[in-house]
Amino acid sequence: MSHATSPHSLNPGRPLVLGSTSRYRRELLSRLRIPFTVASPDVDETPHNGESPRNLALRLALAKAHAVAALHPEAVVIGSDQVADLDGLSLGKPGEHAKAVEQLQRMRGQVVIFQTAVSVVCQASGFEDTQLAAVKVKFRDLSDAEIETYLRAEEPYDCAGSAKSEGLGIALLESIDNDDPTALVGLPLIRTCHMIRAAGVHIL
Repeated sequence: MSHATSPHSLNPGRPLVLGSTSRYRRELLSRLRIPFTVASPDVDETPHNGESPRNLALRLALAKAHAVAALHPEAVVIGSDQVADLDGLSLGKPGEHAKAVEQLQRMRGQVVIFQTAVSVVCQASGFEDTQLAAVKVKFRDLSDAEIETYLRAEEPYDCAGSAKSEGLGIALLESIDNDDPTALVGLPLIRTCHMIRAAGVHIL
């Protein structure tokens, strides 16, 4: 008895590695229902003097992809980074409650651009591409009590800009303007799909 063979089993394409330990990016990439492994990139995320939030996100995404690709040269590696851009000021992950309070106080009533960069690198094939998905977010004019209540409830200390739009953080916002709904969460899947397909990874 013969069995139908899927195109994926005949030609599975290159292995895929997510160069990030972010649980948010891991969850997003898993939505594509393709196998991947996760590796931690050893990259210094300190901004350079005078570096714009946009350029910081682009540089770090590419650096993360290259760092992991050096260890997995045959794989297609995804690197990504997100920086909150408040009038040219870079806001990263607060890491603690006090810094998160400070970030949200600065952002209330303001338009913040979340610069989310994604890089795809394959050393073996020489493939390299980096793209940016900018998400414009308008924050409500939040009270100190609202900021405190939100942070105690969700503890978003590992998120750039101290808010999770996919959770209670949506209540902090007036509007979101972007062309990829996953970009604000941390990995722009529309761009990522285009890039990994071009690099040799099968999705559908």
